[in-house]
Amino acid sequence: MILQHGSPSDLSGRSEREIRTYEFLDSLGIQFDRTDHPNQPATSMEVCADVDAILNVHICKNLFLCNRQKTNFYLLVMPGEKPFKTKELSKQMGISRLSFADEEYMEQFLDIHPGSVSILGLMNDKEHRVNLAIDEDVLKEEMFGCHPCENTSSIRFKTKDLMEKILPEIGVTPTIVNLVGTD
Repeated sequence: MILQHGSPSDLSGRSEREIRTYEFLDSLGIQFDRTDHPNQPATSMEVCADVDAILNVHICKNLFLCNRQKTNFYLLVMPGEKPFKTKELSKQMGISRLSFADEEYMEQFLDIHPGSVSILGLMNDKEHRVNLAIDEDVLKEEMFGCHPCENTSSIRFKTKDLMEKILPEIGVTPTIVNLVGTD
């Protein structure tokens, strides 16, 4: 794995969703760094630790959640090292019984598959079916790390660009939460 700047010059072998992500970032003038890891997809926070070292950023934990009735969906972005307590998030957001959403909804709304969950998948949610919640500690970091909607690559860009360019462009206003990992 090596650090590279911007979109790959050769897009062969890359998925349409990954290419669409790079085109979206380029269209906004977002400068980003990238590393590819096709032989070691980042499917766990442990694998992300290797990517973190190369990108010099903390890849966030991204959790796709829903209410009990499966009528409201949420993407939670939080530091990878923080424990997630459903009850804590539910209380802060005023939602009872949050649980992990089925992958079919993830694919339908965000056009991403398990292991590749990324805040950038929200660009595919044209009907705004997924609400975004971000832990405030994520916003304290200068750089933001995530997948480009595929877990065989990882990217970093300025957190300021996330909040001031990316999210406004896709019409998403996040709910900021303060998670400490207790009930």
